[in-house]
Amino acid sequence: MKILDKYILTKFLTTFLFVVGILVAIVLILTFSERNENFIKNEVGTWLIIKYFLFYAPYIANLITPITVFIAAVFVTSKMASHTEIVAILAGGVSYPRMLKPFLMGAVIIAVISFVFTGWIIPEANKFRVKFENQYFADKPFVYSGQDVHFKVSPTTYVYLRSYNNYRNTGRDFTLEEIVDKEMLYKISAAEILWDSTLTSWTLRNWNLRKFNEMDEDFQYQNVNDTLIKINMSPDDFSSQTGLQETLTIPELYTYIDDLKLKGADNIPIYHIEKLTRFMSPFTAIILTFIGVILSSRKTRGGVGFQIALGFFLAFIYILLFIATKSIAEAGSMDALLAVWMPNIIFTMLGISIYRFVPK
Repeated sequence: MKILDKYILTKFLTTFLFVVGILVAIVLILTFSERNENFIKNEVGTWLIIKYFLFYAPYIANLITPITVFIAAVFVTSKMASHTEIVAILAGGVSYPRMLKPFLMGAVIIAVISFVFTGWIIPEANKFRVKFENQYFADKPFVYSGQDVHFKVSPTTYVYLRSYNNYRNTGRDFTLEEIVDKEMLYKISAAEILWDSTLTSWTLRNWNLRKFNEMDEDFQYQNVNDTLIKINMSPDDFSSQTGLQETLTIPELYTYIDDLKLKGADNIPIYHIEKLTRFMSPFTAIILTFIGVILSSRKTRGGVGFQIALGFFLAFIYILLFIATKSIAEAGSMDALLAVWMPNIIFTMLGISIYRFVPK
């Protein structure tokens, strides 16, 4: 690595870390001030609060990465331009694309680390964070209100519940049907099912079994409460789904989406978009770094302050555009892949257009 690369890369990464640290600290302080009343009302212990913010910090850091990487690129480049360092670099025979190289190297490093955090580390931290927020910050406890619930628990097995009580983990009017080639092989009906957490199975109460063999039918009835059945259904299917997509690692997202498809769920787009976002977001750091450098490499009358303000403005435009396209995709009005990548596509085209007019 040449001296120029090391100089720019070090300044860029240290500035990025500094900006992330400052913004995360500000967000944590504001969050504590806002939620302190909830902590007091729910008598949350000090260690639990500290643990919550330790898990909350990486989530915020990753969330603001598009802003911070853009600000870092703008700040470092504008400072170099104001000190006439860029003019000296170009006058010394270094091409403009060559000068961009250490910035893009830093962006790639940030992108790779962000991908690892987004795909595995932050979801694990979010398992505690989301559970904590649902427990202490929710307006009222979650109550499952679904009626006449249908599940497909295997390629040939279907489940029906009239209602479910998520406090007692019990379901009413349960049926399980095995259907192969449009023919029902058997049907199990129960007045009630109860989750057994120790055996991770369902207990059937007052159940009957009907088996169909061509023209014959076998009927069996049991008025007992200790008959167990294992199916691809658990109390988690009836719990609050708020923020669940944020708690799943990339492998878990793939598995969960396949499970939802099997069950015929209607909320698959939320998790599909989350999966696409995990792969899209690392490229944001590279694109915004590229734009930040070419926007700030010329000395302006407004000085560093103007360029930083411009960086903030464009970063927020990017975030607003991403939120808008993501909401459109979740509503089903646009292809999910196109919607998720739309901000990056637009800003890439913007960067290429600006680059053509940068003095080199």
